[in-house]
Amino acid sequence: MDINKTKEVINSAESKIRKAIEHLEANLVGIRAGKANPALFNQIMVEYYGNPTPLPQVAGITSPDARTILLQPWEKSMIHPIEKAIMQANIGFTPQNNGETIRINVPPLTEERRKDLVKQAKHEGENARISLRNTRREAIETVKKLQKEGLPEDAAKDSETEMQKLIDSYNKKIDAILEKKEKEILAV
Repeated sequence: MDINKTKEVINSAESKIRKAIEHLEANLVGIRAGKANPALFNQIMVEYYGNPTPLPQVAGITSPDARTILLQPWEKSMIHPIEKAIMQANIGFTPQNNGETIRINVPPLTEERRKDLVKQAKHEGENARISLRNTRREAIETVKKLQKEGLPEDAAKDSETEMQKLIDSYNKKIDAILEKKEKEILAV
């Protein structure tokens, strides 16, 4: 049995783990930390000619200062659907339009809201950890199948150990990402 197959299994698992970390980072960008951040609107879908379309594809989104977000729809007719989508997204903003643009004032976060956002960030982190555990389980099951097909037992044990080291290192990375986000959220 070719031992390189275990390397392929571990490389495939690491690729899945990297995607889980990227997904975590993308989701954490959407958790606001009291500052105006245009990335908050990346996940909001707007009805555009009957199709749900990401908000950044129907409007320019800028942040002229730390407390304001300005949305410039590509078409004037999109102002009301954009306002409706922002309200439905329930992200705590009230859009104000002047017929040309939509202005959003970002209120300072209350202590209670900050704690809720930290919980939300930790929940995202736990989802990433679950993904890591599932990836580890799948990789170990694949190695066990290879072992039944003739892979030496010590090679199988070595690859399981290597997989666990990989998971541990990425769990530390998740902890660091969450710690950074928590500091960002709690900073007044």
